[in-house]
Amino acid sequence: MNKITGLVAATFAAYHEDGKINLDIIPAIVDKMIADGLTGIFICGTNGEGPNLKTEERMAIAEAYVKAAQKRILILVHVGHSSIAECRKLAAHAEQIGADAISSVAAFYFKPTTVSGLVKCMAKIASAAPNTPFYYYNIPTLTGVALDMVSFLTLAEEAIPTLAGIKYTASTLHEYQACLNYKDGKFDILFGYDEMLLSALAVGAKGAIGSTYTFAAPIYHQVIKLHNEGKRELAAKWQLHSVNMVRCLVKYPPIPAQRAIMQIKGLELGDCRLPLEPLSAGDTLAFKAELTEIGFFELIT
Repeated sequence: MNKITGLVAATFAAYHEDGKINLDIIPAIVDKMIADGLTGIFICGTNGEGPNLKTEERMAIAEAYVKAAQKRILILVHVGHSSIAECRKLAAHAEQIGADAISSVAAFYFKPTTVSGLVKCMAKIASAAPNTPFYYYNIPTLTGVALDMVSFLTLAEEAIPTLAGIKYTASTLHEYQACLNYKDGKFDILFGYDEMLLSALAVGAKGAIGSTYTFAAPIYHQVIKLHNEGKRELAAKWQLHSVNMVRCLVKYPPIPAQRAIMQIKGLELGDCRLPLEPLSAGDTLAFKAELTEIGFFELIT
């Protein structure tokens, strides 16, 4: 697999009114991501509520995305779970249906406490899909696993034949840069903090995975374009639009707030699952007013 360039959207789970997963909406989501110029779609991760879904539901969602994509856009399937056995089921299934890559977080209940232990876990998962590129999903703020990623690459390149790189969702840019440059850029290190995309581009990022790319791709396309043209001040102004939007987001629970944006934009995803709770009607109106005040909706049309 070649290195991924451009933006990969971490899409959201969709539910019917009765709480069952909504597979019918997935073709529309895929078509929107393609129309928005995205490179790929990352499914069943944090924003896709992977930990809130049953294994069978995650398999059904993965099948629906791969079928809808028809190789027009990359499909990366998150297979992380606190049970490695369930990870392996999901990984094997993703390979069977033709996913373009798989990814896994560290176990988040009984956690690996050493780099070597983390590598053993990821190797066990990746070996269930021996022909599919594997990305370790580094998101220490949610998993509580904050280990040295350069050391991870050093051990993992021997232990995981399918290792493609890291989905790097952390703000430690110095470590991110070190990973990018490990063995002259051997691995694909995809950046995961949308509001810091420009900073990542400055140290060499070529690809990124994020939730706000699902609904705000035009902002980030401008950041990338202007950065590549050497127009740093303009790129910074466009990145600030992202920062301002995220500052509005984090006043509310971030995943429900982003789902509210999708609803405002006409894509009804249903209510998220407990322990996540949807925004109240009042909060949705207040949030929409804040986004309108900063001109957000004009920027993404």
